[in-house]
Amino acid sequence: MKPLIFIDGQAGTTGLMIHERLGERDEIEVLTIPEEKRKDREEKKKYLNKADIVFLCLPDEAARESVSLIENGETRVIDASTAHRTDPGWTYGFPELSPSLREEIAQTKRLANPGCHATGFIAALHPLVSAGILPAESDLVCTSLSGYSGAGKKLIEKYNDPEEDGDFKEGPHHYGLSLSHKHLPEMMKMAGLKKPPLFMPMVGPFYKGMVVSIPLFLPLLGGKVTGETLRDCLADHYGGQQFIRVLPLGDQSDFIEGTFFHPQGCNDTNRLDLFVYAKGDQAVVMSRLDNLGKGASGAAVQNMNIMLGLPEDRGLRV
Repeated sequence: MKPLIFIDGQAGTTGLMIHERLGERDEIEVLTIPEEKRKDREEKKKYLNKADIVFLCLPDEAARESVSLIENGETRVIDASTAHRTDPGWTYGFPELSPSLREEIAQTKRLANPGCHATGFIAALHPLVSAGILPAESDLVCTSLSGYSGAGKKLIEKYNDPEEDGDFKEGPHHYGLSLSHKHLPEMMKMAGLKKPPLFMPMVGPFYKGMVVSIPLFLPLLGGKVTGETLRDCLADHYGGQQFIRVLPLGDQSDFIEGTFFHPQGCNDTNRLDLFVYAKGDQAVVMSRLDNLGKGASGAAVQNMNIMLGLPEDRGLRV
């Protein structure tokens, strides 16, 4: 019997992308609630309890409510919201961080899918902290530039509206200047940090793609840390991981016009690229990913594959 999959919140960006990725797969069956019943609590409850795996593509409070409606002990949940990412009762869905985490993902009933900014940040720093190269008490700055598909429904509509000719389309634009972005708790926890970074997210005038940048002053790390040290640590940690690629130190092969870093270079894939650039006492570690791919729907499908015991790359592009 095919596993039954239900996407709660299929009309949103992440839900639509997950549905698209699953649409042509014949080893699973996707349940679809009638449009007129989509907000009917009792009808949705039936689908939540019928499915083998449920994707929650909802705001935080709605995601919590949907979880509360699941009454059987068999339905497994992949939550794409922020609601459960630091909850100790939920498994964090980033299998490349460790073999033990991948095993936990395979067995869990409750999985929190990572945030897009957090994915880039954690991918770059978790290995360095785990190896003792980057102290957990470090004061860090992180800048993250994302396509506008991560900016929410209203801003997406403005960018896509040909009648809108405001200069906001020229971007990029900083946001989250309250310095309390919702991804910060998971960024700290999963990277192994004891202090929150000074996090500066931005939205650019392109639909999707993301680059997360963390500058480092090498003398503050102690010892004789170099750019090669950083790059080799990342390469060792992610060796054999099909969705994470660590580029050569100072790599410029994908630069636009030979000078400008290309933030959309992983678009339409589930790949995350890691780069290290260094000179003298300074270095910058950068992650590049599709914020709708490895940063959202692609990661969710990857986690589903693991949970079902299927090939991890089924339905995904590297």
